[in-house]
Amino acid sequence: MESIHTESVVKTFGKIRVLNGISLTIEPGELFFLLGASGCGKTTLLRCIAGLETPTSGSIHFGARDVTHMPPHQREAALVFQSYALWPHLTVGQNIAFGLEERRVPKAEIKLRVTEALEMVHLPGFGERSIDQMSGGQQQRVSLARALVVKPKCILLDEPLSNLDAQLRVEMRREIRRIVKDNGITAIYVTHDQEEALAMADRMAVLIGGKIGQIGTPEQIYREPRSADVASFIGETNLLNGEVIEHRNGLTHIKTASGPIAGRITDPDWSPSPGESACISIRPEAWRLHETTGENNISGKIIERSYLGQRIQYWIETAAGRQQVVEMNPHTLYQPGDQSVTLHASHDDVIVLKP
Repeated sequence: MESIHTESVVKTFGKIRVLNGISLTIEPGELFFLLGASGCGKTTLLRCIAGLETPTSGSIHFGARDVTHMPPHQREAALVFQSYALWPHLTVGQNIAFGLEERRVPKAEIKLRVTEALEMVHLPGFGERSIDQMSGGQQQRVSLARALVVKPKCILLDEPLSNLDAQLRVEMRREIRRIVKDNGITAIYVTHDQEEALAMADRMAVLIGGKIGQIGTPEQIYREPRSADVASFIGETNLLNGEVIEHRNGLTHIKTASGPIAGRITDPDWSPSPGESACISIRPEAWRLHETTGENNISGKIIERSYLGQRIQYWIETAAGRQQVVEMNPHTLYQPGDQSVTLHASHDDVIVLKP
C-alpha cells in the first residue's frame, strides 16, 4: 500500500487550463473517487498520476517518491481502462501474463501468478479460454486480473464499468471494491456516475472546472455539500433562492418566495449577513408531503406524479419554484390536479449555501 499526493497540479493544453492547482492526498489502501461532469479534468488528473501526461506545474508523489517526471512503467501503478484493452488473439491467461512477460518473470512464476490472479477475480480455470468467449463482466475481470498480476502499489481505474449494462454494473461495483480491499491496494477511480461513487468510495473529490469543489466521504458530500454545484451534481436536489433574514440558535433563516425557511450552513468559511443572497438545497426525499404542517412548511399543487414501485416521485408547483419530492413506501397516493398540499422539511435536512 502506498499513499498518493498531488500538490498544486496545473495542466494546460495550449491556452486551455484543464487542471487549476489540484492538491489532494489519497491514503494507503483507500478507494478514492474522482468525480465530475465531462470536461471537469478528472481523467486528465488520472493521466497525470499515471504518467501518461506531465503536469505543467506542481508535483505528484507516491509515498516518499517524487514521480512527477517518472515514466509510467517505473511508477508501479496499474491502469484499468474503459475499453478493457484486451488482445482478442490471446487467451485469457496470455492476456493476464503479458505484463509479467514484459518484465521477464520466469515462466514457472508467471503460471503461478496468473492462477492466483484468476482466483482473485473469481475466474479460476478460465485461463485457456479465448477473450471472445467471455461476457462483458468477465472481460472486465480479466482486465482487473491483468492489472493485479504485476502486484502494483496502486491501481488507477478510468470509468471501467461504463460499457456494461445496468445490472452488471451493480454486480461489478461490489466485485471491484472487494478486489481492491482484499488485496490492500490504493485505488483511484474516475467516473461521472454519482451512484457508483456513492456506493463504492471511501472518499471522493468532486471536480468542477478544473478545481476541487469538495473532498469527503460519500455521506459528507451528499449530506454536507458546501456549494450549489456540489449539491446539484451529487444526487438530485431542489435549489431555492432567497435572502438571509437572521442567524439564530444555530439556524440560518432565509426569506423565500414561499415563506421563511431555516436550515444549517455547511461551509465553515461563510458567515452571511442579513440581506445577503443565499441558496437553499433540499433533497427530494427530505421533503415530506402532507396536508398538515411541520418545520419549514410551504404550500403547492401537484402537477405530475411517477409511480416507481417502492417510491412515488412528485413534482409540486410552489411560489418558490417547482419542487421534486420522493416518498418511500407511501401510504397515501396523491393525484395531480388542483389539490393543495403542504411540504415540510426538518431543519437538519435544509442546507443553506452561498449562491
